[in-house]
Amino acid sequence: MDGYGPASYGDGMAGVYDEWYAARGDIDGAVELLTALALGSALASEAGGGDGPGRALELGIGSGRLALPLAANGVEVWGIDASAAMVALLRDKRGAERITTVIGDMADLDLSAVPGGAAQRFAVVFAADNTFFNLTSADAQRRCLARVRTLLAPGGRVVLEAFVPATDAPASSVDARTVEVDHVVITVTRHDRAAQIVAGQHVELREEGVRLHPWMIRYATPEQIDAMATDAGLVLVDRWSGWRRTPFSADDNVHVSVYSVEPDAS
Repeated sequence: MDGYGPASYGDGMAGVYDEWYAARGDIDGAVELLTALALGSALASEAGGGDGPGRALELGIGSGRLALPLAANGVEVWGIDASAAMVALLRDKRGAERITTVIGDMADLDLSAVPGGAAQRFAVVFAADNTFFNLTSADAQRRCLARVRTLLAPGGRVVLEAFVPATDAPASSVDARTVEVDHVVITVTRHDRAAQIVAGQHVELREEGVRLHPWMIRYATPEQIDAMATDAGLVLVDRWSGWRRTPFSADDNVHVSVYSVEPDAS
């Protein structure tokens, strides 16, 4: 998709994101698990400074679907997003003053725009709901994980939630996402199997005109993510089928995978 860049998804979706996705997924389960990882471990003091809370860094923080309730739980939340429009949505919400945000590409994960940001270390670094796949090349995904490795406090965890790619996904598709009296949203996709890339548009049709919401993902299997994590110096310590720690099986189409610098000896 010519002209598509790190900010394209967020910039294109900011006007409808909260309407479409604010309640998406198991928010309560995600916040409970991430809070436990940030606050319920011996590394909370190390990552939070003194007796303060553990720090969590969200990759692709967006409008704060998880960040806001996580901060309300007492976690010191940081987030990075390439889209200034998405970050503006977050900053306008109640509780956003508790969250430190950086506008930037999570492939390079530079926090130095915030005073003291370059020195921060985190109890948890996470990307929820396929956000890791918004990095549209294997190289960008590898760079991200390598950078994440350097930002972990001792004993810290990296948590990725992603779908398991289907082996029979079509080369292209056209689906009616929304059909209402005053508007229609059609989702159009093109799938490059060799590159593991799906490019798409949500085409919103209204009487006043047409709006396009472009998106692109570079998907990877759990095994491919594990290999990239290994290259970055991370090891898999847990894999579940969701945020409630249900054991993962070969039939599951979503996984929540947890990585660390060292295996969990407990």
